[in-house]
Amino acid sequence: MFSGWTKFADRCRACGLDLSSFNVGDGPAAFLTLIIGAVIVTLAITVELNFSPPFWVHVILWVPLTAVAVIGSLRLAKGVLISLEYRNAAAEGRIKDR
Repeated sequence: MFSGWTKFADRCRACGLDLSSFNVGDGPAAFLTLIIGAVIVTLAITVELNFSPPFWVHVILWVPLTAVAVIGSLRLAKGVLISLEYRNAAAEGRIKDR
């Protein structure tokens, strides 16, 4: 399904489905940033209130953890979104003919 870390291949190697017609855009990255951001902020506040570490500890902990979590789960999120597009026959916005 993928030809690179997060880039889709033109066709599925298993079934031959044309993947170039699907467009997941930036949706997965936006969702992951918001969801993982909320989790990281909650963890950072908890650590701050319980241990009161210096600022540099927060930077060393949360910046890499956030980057790894978002980038690491991006492939899964893109795969889920493209499968939902396929299952629901999603396409460009259009007005239904009456």
